[in-house]
Amino acid sequence: MFIEINGIKINYEDYGKGEPIVFLHGWGSSIEPFRCIMEPLKNTNRIIALDFPGFGKSEIIKEPWTVSDYVDVTLKFLNELDIKNAVLVGHSFGGRVIFKMVGSGLYTPKKLILIDVAGVMHKKSFKAKLKQCCFKAGKWFLTLPIIKNYTENLLNEWRSYFGSSDYNSAPPVLRATLVNTVNEDLTKYMPNIKVPSLLIWGENDDATPLSDAKLIESLIPDSGLCVIKNAGHFSFLNNPVQVNLIIKSFLEAN
Repeated sequence: MFIEINGIKINYEDYGKGEPIVFLHGWGSSIEPFRCIMEPLKNTNRIIALDFPGFGKSEIIKEPWTVSDYVDVTLKFLNELDIKNAVLVGHSFGGRVIFKMVGSGLYTPKKLILIDVAGVMHKKSFKAKLKQCCFKAGKWFLTLPIIKNYTENLLNEWRSYFGSSDYNSAPPVLRATLVNTVNEDLTKYMPNIKVPSLLIWGENDDATPLSDAKLIESLIPDSGLCVIKNAGHFSFLNNPVQVNLIIKSFLEAN
């Protein structure tokens, strides 16, 4: 199904019956990976999931966005579907949206399920800062008006060498959006989250390390952490059976 918000067609799914659970996916992802945890819940809950603008089957954005822009479109989506006090499930980038939306008091969920979420900004090492400076300098030179018509291939190689896989695989508007979002530290919003919050984390997550989970757990007052052994950044795909059992127990708890 599609819904138009802010002039953008957004793909979403809405099925099942019962208390609503809303799924917000990670960067570069979509509704699809969530199926292994959505399907077991459809007999007891109303399942709502959307592809963020720029991902999955939703239309791409025309200008670079910030986390606040994704919060805005998510709030309007929830309002259009009249979804109040839902359980919110976020993976990776979806966690960024949840932290700012809930931590700013813009939406009050019943509970939160945060799976390998992003939102903690790490201090860059000297090596990382040097790499960033080299990339910016090279990009500046390769896009000078006098030579930019001849350096497209070299610029792409430069991006490939210095950029992350998420950055390199994205079109220009999403590259700029990624830069906007990863450079916002959302930890200040976490202490404002007062609802029961479950953290599910892959032991070997190398995108959002386990140290992030422990920090988030310390900042959200009513939170608890479950670590999935031998799992990475997509812990719910690495061990869906265990993750489903954990989610079911959390949802059933008063």
